[in-house]
Amino acid sequence: MEHVTPIYILSGFLGSGKTTLLSRLIASFKQQGLRPAIVMNEIGEVNIEGLAADEAVPTAEMLSGCICCTIRSDLSSEIAMLIQRERPDVIVIEATGIANPMEILDATAEASLYMRIDVKKLITVVDAAHLLHLNIEQKGKTYRLMQEQIRAASALVLNKMDLVEDRDRETIRELVKRWNPHASIVPSVRCDLNVEDLLQSDPGDRNEHSIVHHREAGDAHEHRDKNKQANSHEHDHSHSHEHDHNHNHDHDQTHDHGSHDHVMSYTYYFSHPVNSVEFERLIAGLPRDVYRAKGILTFSDTNSRFLFQYAFRESDFMKITPQGQVPDVVVFIGEHFQRSLLREQLEQLEGKTSRA
Repeated sequence: MEHVTPIYILSGFLGSGKTTLLSRLIASFKQQGLRPAIVMNEIGEVNIEGLAADEAVPTAEMLSGCICCTIRSDLSSEIAMLIQRERPDVIVIEATGIANPMEILDATAEASLYMRIDVKKLITVVDAAHLLHLNIEQKGKTYRLMQEQIRAASALVLNKMDLVEDRDRETIRELVKRWNPHASIVPSVRCDLNVEDLLQSDPGDRNEHSIVHHREAGDAHEHRDKNKQANSHEHDHSHSHEHDHNHNHDHDQTHDHGSHDHVMSYTYYFSHPVNSVEFERLIAGLPRDVYRAKGILTFSDTNSRFLFQYAFRESDFMKITPQGQVPDVVVFIGEHFQRSLLREQLEQLEGKTSRA
């Protein structure tokens, strides 16, 4: 009997911890002797996680757009090529943080027309502290998008629970339970959880998310009515992208993708190492409109390269050894921030370093 490739979709808003959970999933699959593969999606020009990822894990990168809209048609072909080329035992799709997961399910369904695939679970990672803050005002596109991501899930990871006060923990649990009474809920800190418990099948999973196509039957299974109803929701968030290559030429391009208009990204390439203290000072002064940043940097005052991540006023640096030729680059994601001002600050940072 022909192998049916299981697929897990990771959803969740920017900075929720999807990439951390992805790493734990991949490690767990490897421990089981399975060969995993990844489909990574970024709304910027560069996939930072992809640059730092283990080359032993086959990875398909989908850049400069959100799976659920601008490059949606490419998802099915990427899955098909990944299966044909790598023959993975399991595939994990990590969607960009601004994606509507129900539309990703539709996009995945296209591949089921000519591939035997089974979407086992749609896992949404929730930044519990951020959601608790947004729930106070109960308005805004980010709040509505997080609702969509939670409602679509078959499993919910309530991450960053260490940042939630004891008195608020039951409140946040009841909130997500009200939005999605059917999903399993797993609280966590840094997505440190029992992967097997998270991935175990529930009786309702196949009714909600399984998309198995039997080639001999000649038809694809459709989503249930719940998924069809969710897909009718208006999807009106657009992002624009700019990128700078700081090599004596400047590219200022804005890409409009028809949706996600409240979210934009800005990519900056460094021409040489920068001072770590100055860089941290710049990051500490970022406006609140920038709620996510990530990058790979070489610091002039150290002998190492670092994977940099920033989410909601918190930053983290991890020493890495990237595979191949990897540029020093940083990507900022936010809502209507001043890209020209940020570019000036970064150029000044490089100028300070060169004069040191």
